Amino acid sequence: MSGGGSFPAAQVGKDRNVVAMKDLNRLGEFLRARRERIRPEDHGLPVAGRRRTPGLRREEIAMLADVSTDYYIRLEQGRERNPSPEVIEALARALLMDEEAVAHLRDLARRTPVAQRQPAAVERVSPNLMRLMDRWPDTPALVLGRRMDVLAANALGDALFSWLGDRNIVRALFLDPAARAFYADWERTAENCVASLRASSDGDLEEPRLVALVGELSLKSPDFARLWARHDVRAKSAESKIYHHPLVGDLELTYESFTVTSAPGQQLALYNAEPGSPSEHGLMMLASLAAEPSAERAENKDARS
Repeated sequence: MSGGGSFPAAQVGKDRNVVAMKDLNRLGEFLRARRERIRPEDHGLPVAGRRRTPGLRREEIAMLADVSTDYYIRLEQGRERNPSPEVIEALARALLMDEEAVAHLRDLARRTPVAQRQPAAVERVSPNLMRLMDRWPDTPALVLGRRMDVLAANALGDALFSWLGDRNIVRALFLDPAARAFYADWERTAENCVASLRASSDGDLEEPRLVALVGELSLKSPDFARLWARHDVRAKSAESKIYHHPLVGDLELTYESFTVTSAPGQQLALYNAEPGSPSEHGLMMLASLAAEPSAERAENKDARS
């Protein structure tokens, strides 16, 4: 370490132990974030006087969920860790959660603190799936991992996301200026991406690589920190977006996301344009451009043989 002192090895080990042992109270954080987004009028409650904090008060959520205020406070503070299934469902109704948020709440309630986590195994894409993707020359295709890493792409997928220097979409979205030029509605894309990152964790928010990614982006991007603090949970499914591509202009594409059942945590994302639309024409042009380097490589290989 240049320009500064070093820490004793014993202290470094102690600090790492503290971090590893620290229980971040994910359940309480999630409940508090959701509570702060519910307005009294959402439940038909009277708005009496000026509220010092956003959302409903703890005693209001406790009343709506039919639990004691003290018990709910202990849940938010992390002093109570094992709500019953009945309490979980009651809290979900009081907090107006959708199905994905309820599933995330159940996952958080089931998890038990661990002293130290090992990184998840390296994610690999099946060769069969990669061959299948390569047989779709007119359809951009990507395989995304749990932390939104681009694990594989076909030629048109690479061409569509040619600006993507970092293979992690979340990191690129928030730290690469090219992302704001590429996505017409960057804010909406960012909201959905962060919600999808939380959903793809499957409630396991202590996985070391995910912790490192969230920590890095929380420090480097105020936008990411703001959206992560919302605790939105929304898996990728289907959506229409406009992309500003540097070579072929605007492309309005719809993507569909499919779970790769042979590799839990992986998602196959496919992009397509409306038949006969200018975007379909632009995608065909991009496919031609993507095919040219492949053809050149094949010709060079033939020349050498």
